[in-house]
Amino acid sequence: MREVISIHVGQAGVQIGNACWELYTLEHGLSPDGRIMEGSPSANDDGFSTFFSETGSGKHVPRSLYVDLEPNVIDEVRTGAYKNLFHPQTLISGKEDAANNYARGHYTIGKDLIDTVLDRVRNLADNCSGLQGFFVFHSFGGGTGSGFGALLLERLSADYGKKSKLEFSVYPAPKVSNSVVEPYNSVLTTHTTLEHSDCSFMVDNEAIYEICRRNLGIQSPTYNNLNRLIAQVVSSITASLRFDGSLNVDLNEFQTNLVPFPRIHFPLATYAPILSADKAFHEQNSVSEMTYSCFETSNQMVMCDPRQGKYIACCLLFRGDVVPKDCNAAIASIKTKRTIQFVDWCPTGFKLGICNEPPAVVPGGDTVKVSRSLCMLSNTTAIASAWARLDQKFDLLYSKRAFVHWYVGEGMEEGEFSEAREDLAALEKDYEEVGVDSADAEEEEGEF
Repeated sequence: MREVISIHVGQAGVQIGNACWELYTLEHGLSPDGRIMEGSPSANDDGFSTFFSETGSGKHVPRSLYVDLEPNVIDEVRTGAYKNLFHPQTLISGKEDAANNYARGHYTIGKDLIDTVLDRVRNLADNCSGLQGFFVFHSFGGGTGSGFGALLLERLSADYGKKSKLEFSVYPAPKVSNSVVEPYNSVLTTHTTLEHSDCSFMVDNEAIYEICRRNLGIQSPTYNNLNRLIAQVVSSITASLRFDGSLNVDLNEFQTNLVPFPRIHFPLATYAPILSADKAFHEQNSVSEMTYSCFETSNQMVMCDPRQGKYIACCLLFRGDVVPKDCNAAIASIKTKRTIQFVDWCPTGFKLGICNEPPAVVPGGDTVKVSRSLCMLSNTTAIASAWARLDQKFDLLYSKRAFVHWYVGEGMEEGEFSEAREDLAALEKDYEEVGVDSADAEEEEGEF
């Protein structure tokens, strides 16, 4: 009941997927080949059915789909530690790479693979009794993640219009860049998926590097370290579907509370506590402490400063040993703080979720086992600064029409670039208008 299908697109999506499935198997007490281990909580509870389907032989198979246009990354999954977990048909790889080119992922190479992928999605969906929605993991910068990810979301919204589609996107970091044409791919994919995705959680590598360095003391973090942190956030979002709690939140519920207008669906994810083993004993880790640290910029997954904008809505997802009274007290004290500003048309501003299961920890991982954790999803107008940074980089490249011939050669038109750029300019404007106080807005209307 209440299943979620995860679709991992491109190298970033697949590698985040590996970290997520590693965490889910631990949370539900499943072995790497999908069997229930001794003393596992899943022996007398079917919470795992959100992410796993049970076969006749008692094996649990992830409801997931790995898609990449080149074989290397998925081949590592096929031969890795979890090779017996996944159904071989749900690992789909093409032969030719999208080569950091949105047009290749979306038009030329992607269109050959999309029907196979949608067939497998349909198989997975038919296996579900009450499908809640889809998680799509992809990056904005790569060719497969941006191009094929956008194509997939377009087709999913045509086939499964009413189901919620949540994106987890790796957003280009301000200073660290993995490819030169990131700004092009990101602007094009955002424009294409804007009306097809219901909610999009952005994470940027630089912000998570900083968290690893500052909080966990890892001097040179690998993508594995980064992905494990992202996996904790993804797990917190669905914790209520899988474990019991005193305040349950399902996928549609936090969307209803977080997305005030359809286009403004880019919440900022923050997670606390992120503690390394040597710091854990010196921290109290109380509910109010966790709540405060979620409002600090140092725990955010995207580089932007919420003090420069206003909060529209916050969703606090607690896990573990937490009682509602503490949560309400923490929220009351947050509301008295001057630095945390809410838009004046949203009087309550907070949505709570409490799940009784404490977060699991990966053996040999960086973080330490804690009794409670908090994942905060906040819709804030400050994230518009992230779009502004991206648009500026796009403008610099596009003013010289640099690298455009690679896209046009794959069947795109130059008009698509300017159309996408206009759409993002409109998105920035939308964020600006949402942040304006009601009184100011009325004055402006009066002038015309």
